[in-house]
Formats: sequence, structure tokens, C-alpha cells
Amino acid sequence: MSGPNGEPPLSLGRGEEEEREDGEDHNGFGEAEYAAINSMLDQINSCLDHLEEKNDHLHARLKELLECNRQTRLELQQLSEGEDGENDTQRPEPDT
Repeated sequence: MSGPNGEPPLSLGRGEEEEREDGEDHNGFGEAEYAAINSMLDQINSCLDHLEEKNDHLHARLKELLECNRQTRLELQQLSEGEDGENDTQRPEPDT
């Protein structure tokens, strides 16, 4: 059986001949333990997927905010430059 991302199953260096008749390996883990570990890993994977989705959503929102702030800054800069130009034309020239 392949892993959740299609990778090949990992071999722990033991052959199937080392499995006991009662379904337990020499390390003491049986089918129930492996099923429980697999279930926990599936839950962790689901949580990580959810966090990745939230991260992607936050990243998109921050990019929108950055662009909005950039536009606002440009508009304020244009307004400021326009007012400076108007003030320059309204100032009387100093007498020399």
C-alpha cells in the first residue's frame, strides 16, 4: 500500500517472516496499534491541510491589503504633489 501522497511504502528492514502468528511483530505492535497510529497520522494530516488552507487564505488577504495600502499611498502622494504645485503658483514672487 502506498502512502497518502503516493509514495511507496517504507521498509523497516524486517521481512514478513519475522511477524508472529498472533499478528504482532517482534517490536510488540500489532494490527490494532498500527491502525491507531495510522488514524492519528490521518488526523494530523487533516489538521496540517486545514492550517495550510488558512495560511493560503491569510496570504491572499495580506496581498490584497498590501495592494490597497499601495494604492492609497499613491493617491495621497498625488494629492500632496497637486497641492504643492498649486501652492507654488499662488505664492508671490519675492522682490529682488
